[in-house]
Amino acid sequence: MGSSTSSEHLARLAGLVEAELDARVGALIGAEPDLAPFAAALRHPLDAGGKRLRPVLLLATLEALGRDLAPGLASACALELIHTFSLVHDDLPALDDDDLRRGRPTTHVAYGEDVAILVGDGLFALAFRLIAEDPLPDPAARLGAVAELARATDGMVRGQYLDLHPVPDPDEAAVARMSGLKTGCLIEAGIGMGLVLADADPDAQAAYRALGRELGVGFQIVDDVLDATGTSAELGKTAGADVANDRRTFVTVLGLEAARARAEASWARAAALLDGLPGDPAALREAAALIYRRTR
Repeated sequence: MGSSTSSEHLARLAGLVEAELDARVGALIGAEPDLAPFAAALRHPLDAGGKRLRPVLLLATLEALGRDLAPGLASACALELIHTFSLVHDDLPALDDDDLRRGRPTTHVAYGEDVAILVGDGLFALAFRLIAEDPLPDPAARLGAVAELARATDGMVRGQYLDLHPVPDPDEAAVARMSGLKTGCLIEAGIGMGLVLADADPDAQAAYRALGRELGVGFQIVDDVLDATGTSAELGKTAGADVANDRRTFVTVLGLEAARARAEASWARAAALLDGLPGDPAALREAAALIYRRTR
């Protein structure tokens, strides 16, 4: 498995997630000979790497609030497994029909559509096993993390539906609602799960959750701009897929330059929210910069 982040600080947090994924997921996948091909298929989308942004947000939230990171590692891995499950299913022929993800053949291209569906299902199940069987957080924290992740997953699925079946002539508000669910929920969950595991007070919860919502919006706007302007080689996935699939995005609704302006405005709001956070959100600040300044 592999990850790619920009700064040394974020790379350290991503490295913790990577090591935990290797150890915990490997143990859960098992080594039964008759299931070896399926084990390889389960590892395929994880081995493709990625920014590991969502679990990094979780660990960065714990760090900002002065908490130990160890009790958050299983939840961080679970969040990455849910994100990866969503990508495997998103790439299926029935949805986006994508052949390329993170510079590699998508799971259904490499292993077949039937296996890819099972891989997504398996990653989903493994995610909740990771949290439920983790001995480190106390039971209340584990239950809270499960609830946060389940709500975010439910929102992501609803957003995926709205992406596939939008309201007639969707405007900016409709696109924002869809993307806030489809993409924003798992971004917000990174911070939300960290808050639950940190047992943060209500004021801190409100401030950090506001940042999570803004980062979710910003991530999708930047993603839409990159899809419209990048190449497949640059993005590691099929460029122009939104237009090819007749998807409604911030770019198709607002135009490219207006979408870029929206992204800059979101970055300014996120920076202001970061300035007002209690604790020491240095890693969160770097993660936010990665979201808004990334090129893939």
